Amino acid sequence: MRKAFISPSKYVQGENELLNLGFYIKSLGESALVIGNSDDINRVQDKLDQTAKHFGVTLHLADFGGEATREEVDRLKKLAKEKGADVIVGLGGGKAIDTSKTVANGHNLIVCPTIAATDAPTSHSAVLYTKDHHFDDYAYFIQNPSVVLMDTTVIAQAPTRFLISGMGDALATYYEARATRRSNSNVNAGLPNGFYSGDTEPAKGTIASITLARVCYETVLESGYNAKIACDNNVVTPALENIIEANTLLSGLGFESGGLAAAHAIYNGLTVLNGPHNYFHGEQVAFTTFVQLILEDAPTKEVEELLDFSLSVGLPVSLADLDVEEVNYEEILKVAQKACIPEESIHAMPFKVTPESVAQAIIAADALGRDYKKRKTIK
Repeated sequence: MRKAFISPSKYVQGENELLNLGFYIKSLGESALVIGNSDDINRVQDKLDQTAKHFGVTLHLADFGGEATREEVDRLKKLAKEKGADVIVGLGGGKAIDTSKTVANGHNLIVCPTIAATDAPTSHSAVLYTKDHHFDDYAYFIQNPSVVLMDTTVIAQAPTRFLISGMGDALATYYEARATRRSNSNVNAGLPNGFYSGDTEPAKGTIASITLARVCYETVLESGYNAKIACDNNVVTPALENIIEANTLLSGLGFESGGLAAAHAIYNGLTVLNGPHNYFHGEQVAFTTFVQLILEDAPTKEVEELLDFSLSVGLPVSLADLDVEEVNYEEILKVAQKACIPEESIHAMPFKVTPESVAQAIIAADALGRDYKKRKTIK
């Protein structure tokens, strides 16, 4: 059996860590193209100036256009060539980082998130969109980022909703990795589609990946609420540091080397509904993780543990929490059908999944979530 585990070459997290960005650029080259939107760049401009001066590197600032399109990637590649930049720095949120990954194409990439909203910063993949914001394609690179740099001071200053969304995404990591392991399905750490020949098997998960996924979940439950309070007050505490690591590193390594299953596939299915578009990725995944537990008939204790935590930090536990007030079977079946297309990760579940069984699990989870929230509110 072929197994694989992949990760960034270096992950560094700490207060004011952006002041050391120049050191990591110096380890890869002499100058860098820093890709980020103007708001994110302005937030950390002083730190960028200080690190460039202290370490003697040149930073070329590139205002990110707002969408991770092929056109934006081409524009920034040309700019990097014109400036003679030998390092790419992705600064900001998911789309700026995915664009930076594609510009770097697997070489000399430093990722500097300004929020801890997803587990994508550590991965070797990116999502591309069209100019009108529709999904275009996935891009895979020969290696993960060279460095992932998390400045906890910057993240503590960001809106708390981003951190909570990251916790929602992280909650799915263990349950999806567990399902993938039980079904012995392939994981994203294997060679991307089209890269392996017919006589080479894609990879399965490792003991390391399922262990990290489990610790990710445990950390979110243990530190999540206190981290939320810290972020509400824009301060860095041990709990906030734990959640930044869980949302980014533990969840990132857990999903890529541990595998995805029903939760993320059903999240993709939710795109056929209007309400969820108002919510972040992790907010929607928090609910679809709950759906996965209902689909696999998880123990009541496990289900209630997830619901209790979600309610404590304000994550959705029903479709109503995602602005879907009317639950219509025909509409929910469309969600389930999209979630069950042949290439989706839902088929990593350790039993046969059909659109009908998924639709019924969504409706049951929604009803249970509404009822549970109502009972907790009355108490």
